[in-house]
Amino acid sequence: MTRTDPLTDIRPTPRRKVLISGAGIAGPALAFWLHRYGYSVTVVEKAPALRSGGYPIDIRGTALEVVRRMGILPRLRDAHIDLRRFTFLDGDGGEVASVSPHNVAGSAVGRDLEVRRGDLTEALHSAVRDDVEFLFDDSIDTLDQSGHGVDVTFRGGGRRTFDMVFGADGLHSRTREFVFGPEERFHRYLGYCFAGFTMRNTFGLSHEITMWNTPGRAAALYAVGDADEVHAFLNFAHPKPPFGAFRDPGAQRDLVAGIFADTGWEVPGMIAAMRDAEDLFVDVVSQIRMPRWSSGRVALVGDAAYAPSFLTGQGSSLALVGAYMLAGALADRDAAAGFAAYEDTTRGFVTVNQDQIGEGDAALFPTTAQALEQRNDMLRSLRTMPAAQGRPAHSALTLPEFTPLR
Repeated sequence: MTRTDPLTDIRPTPRRKVLISGAGIAGPALAFWLHRYGYSVTVVEKAPALRSGGYPIDIRGTALEVVRRMGILPRLRDAHIDLRRFTFLDGDGGEVASVSPHNVAGSAVGRDLEVRRGDLTEALHSAVRDDVEFLFDDSIDTLDQSGHGVDVTFRGGGRRTFDMVFGADGLHSRTREFVFGPEERFHRYLGYCFAGFTMRNTFGLSHEITMWNTPGRAAALYAVGDADEVHAFLNFAHPKPPFGAFRDPGAQRDLVAGIFADTGWEVPGMIAAMRDAEDLFVDVVSQIRMPRWSSGRVALVGDAAYAPSFLTGQGSSLALVGAYMLAGALADRDAAAGFAAYEDTTRGFVTVNQDQIGEGDAALFPTTAQALEQRNDMLRSLRTMPAAQGRPAHSALTLPEFTPLR
């Protein structure tokens, strides 16, 4: 009989292996915290490389504490966009009001951040790339929970088994579809569609947004710094989501061009630029509302679970906070208990932020002449108001401290 010395025969507990689908914002943030709590993490991303560029996004309230604890807050402060002016125009191109962007967005001056989306994703990736496996140009093809773990086959042909799988793959999440069913079950359309793209900055714009409105239609030019390009944005009310048109790039362009066919100001030039844009993105303005965010050994985070829509300005912040709370809930719990704790501690924060906007009531995009005039009156009054101090919903959750499982 072999004698065993209890002081020398200490076998380390095997690290739990997890897969995260999506390398945008929620995915790398979740990977960072799960690695911190002792997990072996793989991130799979369908794009061939980390996605750079993209429109500016906000980091507000509770999310600022998340990035501070990750150690990337100084880098993001260096990347902060110093947006100085938000100018609103009427249908003829005349100025309605020029106000502080903070008053429009409800952000806290000197505290909340606005950065290029690519700057945030690069900061998150840099914080975790040496500790986590990234599989680019690949995606989940099948997912099976019938065994002791989650058996995954990848589009590239690989097969692996994980203890847990997380969907961080956005509004139109395939992970969610695999486990919970079609998107239509959880999709809450807010009554608008939008098109975004970049175009040449021939307008002399710098550190500012200029927005043109008529009832149910808006066109905006967003100049980040003194760049040679601007972010162009076309938003329009539509009674039902035109999913049929979205399946074909030509139909997308025709739909948007038709909506804005009789407009003035710089819109005709924007439509012409949209026709040739290589980075055109057209989608509906919507939220994801789910009764639960997990099933078995699979859980969702960020837009895949609770997209709030860009109208709230809280998509990135909810992704960062949700990733922190999900990983923390799993720091000293198994999947079932951890997922339950994640829902219990995070759902209230998600709901209060999603509830900032309802169907058809986006203040920046009135759908009637009366509502547009009321909005313009409100904007004129903002000229004399002090800068915003942030909205309570943005900081409605105080981050707990989590203790890793030993």
